[in-house]
Amino acid sequence: MITTNDGNLGQKPNADAKAVMGRSAQLRLIGGTLVLLLLTTVVSALVGGALGTRILHPANLNPARVEPTQQMLSRTGTAPEEFDVVGPEGVRLRGWKIRARSHDGDWILLFHGVSDNRTGVLGPAELLLRHGYNVVMMDSRAHGESGGDMVTYGWKERYDTVAITEALYATENVRHLGALGVSMGAAIALQSAAVEPRIEAVIAEDPFADLREVSYDYAGLYWSPLLGMTLFRPATIAGLNEMAKEGRFRPDDVSPEKAVAARSFPVLLICGTRDRRIPCRHAQRIYEAARGARELWVVEGAEHAAALGYAPAEYEKRVAGFLTKTLAKP
Repeated sequence: MITTNDGNLGQKPNADAKAVMGRSAQLRLIGGTLVLLLLTTVVSALVGGALGTRILHPANLNPARVEPTQQMLSRTGTAPEEFDVVGPEGVRLRGWKIRARSHDGDWILLFHGVSDNRTGVLGPAELLLRHGYNVVMMDSRAHGESGGDMVTYGWKERYDTVAITEALYATENVRHLGALGVSMGAAIALQSAAVEPRIEAVIAEDPFADLREVSYDYAGLYWSPLLGMTLFRPATIAGLNEMAKEGRFRPDDVSPEKAVAARSFPVLLICGTRDRRIPCRHAQRIYEAARGARELWVVEGAEHAAALGYAPAEYEKRVAGFLTKTLAKP
């Protein structure tokens, strides 16, 4: 009896010690997790603030594609005419007017992506010229040879489009006017059509629904927008706040989704299923908000801004068919 009791008494302190050690380890784990989350939040906010400024001043990553441009002009038998326009705030916008060899006076405004220039839309330009559409290819503000000290993703650019349209109508006999844009250019084209009624139809490949929504994709490191909505949300908040402060506009107002709801115009939306930069849910949201005639082409397997290269025959069929339907013929 005594031996047995002594043995039990000797085991109890060991069990209590193990329990205390277990609770201590759990507390250390919880504490470490909280510290890590706090550090992640702080670092995320700092990075987001820094990126907010960079988003307004993106680098011009692509030089003018001189040789591909000459090849495109040779294949279409066309030549560019310098087209300079003074936009809002005195910003000088530079680009080209290119007339198709045989045309009826229909013009398409082309809009390139971020950190690019007018030669970033050579593929669509060639297709349109072959189908008898004249094209306007401009360097967006703060891109290429155009002036301007910041990019606003459609907030100011839409009124640049109004100035370009005004200059085009003053110098050409324009029968119908459409617009085609890719990525940032698609977002600008949609927002431009909301304030420029002379734009009769828009083709938009991989547009973002609004700046806040696409910030989740960028903050999610192109892996999952949930990261941008949760763990890295401080980066999106800080980044957008910095953009609002320096750019003097509300990022939430930069919204192609709101643009298609503000004015009724036909729109062809294009997106790729493998686009991790601006996933198809953006095009889907815009499609659902559109008031005018609408089409949505989801390109299986295509990555960002790659629909023409991935499915050229289908791209040509859809784009040419859409313009034939929407730019009314006499």
